Parts: sequence; C-alpha cells; structure tokens
Amino acid sequence: MTGLPSNLLAFYAFLVKVRKKPSPVDILLLNLTISDLLLLMFLPLKMQEAASGMIWNLPIFLCPLTGFCYFSSIYISTLFLTAVSIERYLGVAYPIRYKLHRKPEYATFASICFWLLACGHCSIVYIVQYSTGRNATNFNETRCYEDFTNEQLRILLPVRLELGITLFFIPSIITLFCYINFIRILMSLPNIQKKRKQRAIGLAIATLANFCICFAPYNISHIVGFVQNKSPDWRVDALLLSTFNATLDPVVFYFTSTTVQKTFFDFLAAILQKIGRTCPCKKFCLSPDGPPYDESNLDRSST
Repeated sequence: MTGLPSNLLAFYAFLVKVRKKPSPVDILLLNLTISDLLLLMFLPLKMQEAASGMIWNLPIFLCPLTGFCYFSSIYISTLFLTAVSIERYLGVAYPIRYKLHRKPEYATFASICFWLLACGHCSIVYIVQYSTGRNATNFNETRCYEDFTNEQLRILLPVRLELGITLFFIPSIITLFCYINFIRILMSLPNIQKKRKQRAIGLAIATLANFCICFAPYNISHIVGFVQNKSPDWRVDALLLSTFNATLDPVVFYFTSTTVQKTFFDFLAAILQKIGRTCPCKKFCLSPDGPPYDESNLDRSST
C-alpha cells in the first residue's frame, strides 16, 4: 500500500531524469526502484500463500519463479544501496578526482553486474528443485520452498551462507564505512549548508535502517541454518521483514535525489489542488476552522 505508489512515483522521476541527463546516482536509484517493483509484483503471490496457511495452491511453476524474483530483489537492493553509499562517499572524500571519472557508463556497467550477481546466486531456487526432483517435500503441491530433504540441505545451506556473506555482510560493512565517513567529512566542512547535512544524516539513517530491519534477520538465518545443519523455523518470519524494504527505499530516494523531492511535492500539490476543486464545501475545504478556500493561495503555497 505504501511501497507501490511511492516506487511508481520514484520510477517516473528517475526515468525522466535519466532520459534527459543521466547521472550515476540516478541510474543506480532507477535500478533500485525496478528491483522494488519486481518485489511488489510478486508480493501478492506470497500474500496468497500466507493467507492459505503457507499452503501453495497456485500453479507449481510459479513457486520457484516467485522465490527467485523475491530473493533476487532482496540482494539486488542490498547491492544498489551499497553502490549509492560508495557514490556519496567518493563525492565528498575525493570531489575533484571523482568528478573527472564520474561517468554514467560506469554506473550502467555496475548495474548489469549487480543484476547478474544477485540473480546468479538466487538461481539456487531452481537448482535445488530440478537437481533433487519434483517430488521433494518442499516442491510438492502443498508446500513451496519450506521443508527440505537432506539432499537439498547439502546443496542449499552452504550456498545460503556464501550468499549472505557475499551479498549482505560485506556490503553492510562497506555501507557503514562509507556513511560514517560521509557524514564525518560533511560535518567538518563549514561551508556546507545545514539542510544538506540533515539530508546526509537522513540518508544514512534510512539506509542503515534498511539493512538492519529488512535484511539482517533473514541473512542471520543463513548462518544459524548452516551451524544447525537445518533451515531455521523462524526463517519465514524473518523473511517477512524484507518486504518493508519497498517502503524504506523511497525514503532513501527522497534524501538522495532532489528530482524525487520535486516530483513528490508536485504530485502532492496536484492532488491537493484537485481535492480543492472537487470539494463541495470550497469555503472551508482544507480545514474546518481554516481560512476560506483560495486556489491562488494553494498554488503559491504548493510552489
């Protein structure tokens, strides 16, 4: 309910910006938005599964496809959030050198690599299914990617551990390093506006909250599962938090891009103006005790 409209708005803003004058950070954020929309597109299937008591009553081919897109989106988001943190840090730590080498082509190449890296790792969903046969307990017609045979666990658990370390824990350390130094450098510069410093802090908090709330519990389950030699029972609950990523990412977009800020406020102003025009009680439309309705005042305040 919150992720879909905000990501569609961000997608429109970044698409327009990239088509006019692309910058590396806009290309990275556009890909991050596409990743969120991919998650939201398959989320109703997971909702249907949860509503059915974790019984998979949809066509069987949708089970591995949903898992593949769902898990890929998690790690694609992690990689692009890390890339944005690196871009922000390099911009303040090495402003001259970075500006000379700041080309959209590099961001495009990095984006392709991130998609291939995440999707390649998450293809384990298909590998586990078709290397162990369709009759495995977690791919029968009642359960989807939940209960695993010993043969499946021998393949799955080491891959999950490597996936968590490579695509979450290492990027988390890099992101933490970049934002700590990004804020430290900005705070030490006297000529930087207070508003920009506040945006930098907001960006760091939103990104780190994304890592800690959405991704950390699920990736910790990889380590616990490898140590215990079984898939933890609470892994499904930890996976629920990852969907909140689609709501937190637009917050990152807001603090990172003035384009998204402008699009958001223009959209909000248009909505308020439309409400004002269609409201039957124009005189006190915006507030029961407020001043009389005036379209010109609304336009000026929106601007």
